[in-house]
Amino acid sequence: MTNITIIGAGNMGQAIAGIAAAGGNSVQILTRDAEKSATVSAGTASGVIGDVITGDIVVLALPYGAVSLVLESYAGQLDGKVLVDLTNPVDFSTFDSLVVPADSSAAAEIAAAVPGASVLKAFNTNFAATLATGTVGREKTTVLIAGDDTDAKASLAAVVTAGGLKAVDAGSLKRARELEALGFVQLTLAAGEKTSWTSGFALAD
Repeated sequence: MTNITIIGAGNMGQAIAGIAAAGGNSVQILTRDAEKSATVSAGTASGVIGDVITGDIVVLALPYGAVSLVLESYAGQLDGKVLVDLTNPVDFSTFDSLVVPADSSAAAEIAAAVPGASVLKAFNTNFAATLATGTVGREKTTVLIAGDDTDAKASLAAVVTAGGLKAVDAGSLKRARELEALGFVQLTLAAGEKTSWTSGFALAD
């Protein structure tokens, strides 16, 4: 059993909590306010941001713009953790670009801010609906995982597969830039009603 903390209780946070719980893992969800904390899934520990993190794997289920404040609130407490970034750093005012430098990524920015953590990029190419159902069309939902720590990637992949989904090693953390570009395209297609929020990209066997 793995202890997992999810920061954020939106659709993505709740979907990932469901995957982790289905695999028999211990789940803690931390939210920005106590009222939201009271709505998390039964059987899941809940609290507010600032509470002690109990998980060895910490998932940032937040908008990119909210990440820096959370990292500041846990300064020095994330060392040794596996820190999972699922953000897509889209400029939501224009929906026409990413807000990180062209030679960087949100995951790289987070890794620079928390050098003591093993940062992974994952879940950003999945919509919450496909995580919750475990399927994209006729295919099993695949979670792409990028990072420089092989053991950290294996730990997250084990959580994903135990929860009934597929996990694929997408390479080093440098690949986060390409994953974020893919996530950006997926978001713009859905926002433009070219696809639905229940669809997504799938990998067929």
